[in-house]
Formats: sequence, C-alpha cells, structure tokens
Amino acid sequence: MDYNFNTKEELYIRVKPALKAKLEELKRLNFTNVKDEDIWEYLSCNKWSNSNNLTLSDIVSDIIHIDPKTLDQYKTNKKKGVNNEEK
Repeated sequence: MDYNFNTKEELYIRVKPALKAKLEELKRLNFTNVKDEDIWEYLSCNKWSNSNNLTLSDIVSDIIHIDPKTLDQYKTNKKKGVNNEEK
C-alpha cells in the first residue's frame, strides 16, 4: 500500500501512534522529560534530512528504535545551544 503525504504535518499525524508508543517506553525507562515533538525534531534534523524515498515503515522503525540516551543527549545539547547534527 502506497502512502503519500502532502505535508510534514500529515505525516506527523500518521506516525503519532508510534511516537506515543515510544514515549511510553521512554517513560518506563525514566526519560520523563521527552515529548513526541523532541523525537520528531531529532529524527527530522539528524536522520531524515538527507534521506530520499523514505517509506512509512522506515520512519516508524526509526521512531521505535531511537536510542534513549542519544535522544536525551540531543535535548541536553539543544538546551545548551550546541549543534546536534550527526556527521
């Protein structure tokens, strides 16, 4: 099944259940200060920005498999104003 999204907002809404599932996992691991927007922003800026032809399953997989410590470091660096782009 092919999915086409006209905006990032449409895609965000579509993957919201995966984001919520990841947030629940993070909360169980005591990463309580993370929001779904943080996961979305991190992946958008660091993982997906240079990717082409991502499938919906690729995006959901990235959300589910994001490393909690990497995400926490991203948030910490963001607060400090440090560039968070992966090389």
